[in-house]
Amino acid sequence: MPALGRLLILLGIVFIGAGLVLLLAARLHLPLGRLPGDIHYRGKHTQIYFPWVTMLLLSLILTLVLNLLGRK
Repeated sequence: MPALGRLLILLGIVFIGAGLVLLLAARLHLPLGRLPGDIHYRGKHTQIYFPWVTMLLLSLILTLVLNLLGRK
């Protein structure tokens, strides 16, 4: 049970960190989700949004950060 408790605390810290990053991005007016290449389709009764370029950019940044943190 202690391992589960530690995992939940760690997940909570990760979610708080992600929330802070999103708040900071909003205050800095970063166009995450509205980058050129993000797909947004509006039909008469349908709306489809796929932030393709934003996902690629965030994936690249997270990969670089995690690789730098993982080096010994």
